[in-house]
Amino acid sequence: MMTDSPLEPAVLGNARIATLAGAAYGLIEAGAVCVEAGQIRWVGPEVDLPEDWAGVPRTDLGGRLMTPAPIDCHTHVVFGGSRAREFELRLEGASYEEIARAGGGIVSTVGATRAAGEIDLLQAALPRVDALIAEGATTIEVKSGYGLDHETELSMLRVARRIGQERPVRVVTTFLGAHAVPPEDGADADRYIDEVCIPALRAAHEEGLVDAVDGFCEGIAFDTAQIARVFDAARELGLPVKLHAEQLSQMGGTKLAASRGALSADHVEYADAEDAAALAAAGTVAVLLPGAFYTLRETQVPPVQAFRDAGVPMALATDCNPGSSPLTSLLLTLNMGCTLFRMTPEEALRGITVNAARALGLKDAGVVAEGRRADLAVWDVTEPAELAYRIGFNPLYRRYFAGAA
Repeated sequence: MMTDSPLEPAVLGNARIATLAGAAYGLIEAGAVCVEAGQIRWVGPEVDLPEDWAGVPRTDLGGRLMTPAPIDCHTHVVFGGSRAREFELRLEGASYEEIARAGGGIVSTVGATRAAGEIDLLQAALPRVDALIAEGATTIEVKSGYGLDHETELSMLRVARRIGQERPVRVVTTFLGAHAVPPEDGADADRYIDEVCIPALRAAHEEGLVDAVDGFCEGIAFDTAQIARVFDAARELGLPVKLHAEQLSQMGGTKLAASRGALSADHVEYADAEDAAALAAAGTVAVLLPGAFYTLRETQVPPVQAFRDAGVPMALATDCNPGSSPLTSLLLTLNMGCTLFRMTPEEALRGITVNAARALGLKDAGVVAEGRRADLAVWDVTEPAELAYRIGFNPLYRRYFAGAA
């Protein structure tokens, strides 16, 4: 169960702190963080510790590396069933699109999710969440999108909220009703958007289940005009938007997301320099998802250099889902971001901290700075690059969730 943030002040000292609040990881050597009531009250070199904190209980971190706690800003951890057979089919030559058009893909997970009750969905999701927590994650985004009907979409979001009650993790929920056209609607995507998706969004919002709204803009899902109607409804409800865009082809989703001031455009393998300029102008984060790229054996890499040149903040996330990214490791995601997409280790670390927070619209997390939540990770390493360098190795020493270890 979630634990309350400790109210008593504490000093976490003798740490090498990658604050990510400045260049070169924002490193502070021989640093300390002062924590009280779940917040960071002071951070800096320990020799400069304010006198008011001199007598406060101190934890010696042994010179280990401290970073902001990881944030997974794009997941689908609530779902029913498995798609291991599709993994085999892809290895036998079938494409993701071919599988989807044959009734597999997202639609196959929809059937399993509809058949599961909320308790079953919760029990299936918790081990995935536990794997993320074990690598230091303190915040995860959880999407709906495997119900594609009124009740199951809401059930998924209820389960997502429940995760935050069952585990010491902050959950940000995203309504993804515009994920695919359900089989009962055939090819009538417009009817589904207007008569099922948008009414379900309104109902979920009324129940307090939605923090943001997403969609899948792709040839096997919805076009920009259909997504725009969902975004119109989100705006009426005062909800921020984000978008699965340019994953398999260039559909114009990235520019649509930018035009609506979206928090993020995700996947974006087929984005180009014009898309990058649009995202930069809008302040929209590009969320890169190397797990899906790897699993689907794609070859079109996202335009990382164009994002750099335009000044687009880049986030990384697991995209944990049963079909295209059965990944529950942010540490492996760091490595994939570097090896597959040629991000630097610093860009990758910023991708699961400061930029991941921005992709969720969170202003209280992602950096080690005064006034932020005391969501911290302490690692049994000294060099920040080692977090992205190792494969299949978890050096987490201690995780602080709102100051609670």
